[in-house]
Amino acid sequence: MREIVLDTETTGFEPEQGDRIVEIGAVELFNHVPTGKTYHQYINPERSMPQEAFEVHGLGDDFLRDKPVFADVAQAFVDFIGDAQLVIHNAAFDMKFLNAELSWVNRGSIPFDRAIDTLAIARRRFPGSPASLDALCRRFGIDNSSRTLHGALLDSEILAEVYLELIGGKQPDFALSVTQGKSDAEEGASEWRPKPRPAPLPSRLSDSEKAAHAAFVEKLGDAALWKRQ
Repeated sequence: MREIVLDTETTGFEPEQGDRIVEIGAVELFNHVPTGKTYHQYINPERSMPQEAFEVHGLGDDFLRDKPVFADVAQAFVDFIGDAQLVIHNAAFDMKFLNAELSWVNRGSIPFDRAIDTLAIARRRFPGSPASLDALCRRFGIDNSSRTLHGALLDSEILAEVYLELIGGKQPDFALSVTQGKSDAEEGASEWRPKPRPAPLPSRLSDSEKAAHAAFVEKLGDAALWKRQ
């Protein structure tokens, strides 16, 4: 099974208001294992960079001026993702930008059901807890110390590690916390719990050890914790 872990950086929040993609980063997984194949592209948005967006990713007008426009890289991007499932943190955001850019160059949109939203999975698994990429890195002990600014390829590489943890680690088919093969709505709805033993295990203490313990407790007096039953 081929999957593409993907992230974008943009000039803002709304393509309908003129915001554009300025960076795409993607990492290929096969059967949940990184293959080493990546896609990374900076893109000239053909507009100025708002200061608020620059402070997030550090991609300014001077840096992006000589980069290709989306129309020039669209085919390479489409070829790389192929028909693979897309793994995205906050998929609604990236998908609306990708489909807007594709529509502006007269290409077909990507069906939304191709996207696995790791933000939604994290919120179901850990309700009430922070679900940002940084928060999930802290939860799973993933090193994100190089993430001083947002960067699409670096964030995709980090998200690939987070995704594997969210679905049960590097052997997701053996995960106990997420049931494979269920829909997103069912996934995370219940956690695995061990069943009680049909019969308790026999005591491993010998009669002499039990007697020695009882004698020790007797010396402690009536206030001993073992007598508070």
